[in-house]
Amino acid sequence: MTTKNFDFHLLLHSAALVEERLRQRLGAVDLLPRQARVIDALDRLGHASQVELARQFGVTPASISTMTTRLIAAQYISRQVDPNEARSNILSLTPKGHELLDEIHAAWAEMDALLVEKLGVQKTAALSEVTRDLRDALGGQGPARRAAVKSK
Repeated sequence: MTTKNFDFHLLLHSAALVEERLRQRLGAVDLLPRQARVIDALDRLGHASQVELARQFGVTPASISTMTTRLIAAQYISRQVDPNEARSNILSLTPKGHELLDEIHAAWAEMDALLVEKLGVQKTAALSEVTRDLRDALGGQGPARRAAVKSK
């Protein structure tokens, strides 16, 4: 019996190794990598419903609900009833959540530096381009910045 090598397995294994390093780094502030992504997304968006966040990350609303409940309990985000839709909630960063952004971005910069250290600048740039292309081809997207809305 011959063993087949599957290309995607290398991607999954590498991603798991990088995520574990990030998990250890963010452990200093008691935060998980996916929670950090939600905090960053709320910073970019300004505010969002749980449904909108689920759409942004390509996960179920139930998954986002579990995560946001933990972030609310930690006082990193707040939840308020949407004034335009009583059955919907609006999530936004608290001052404590905003303070955490520098730590999150520093951790992400360290992961980028790790990639450069291990692969070099050119391979890291190529990896970034290929993984962005893959994400986009699979229908994924990164949270975009929402245009500032002036209140009346």
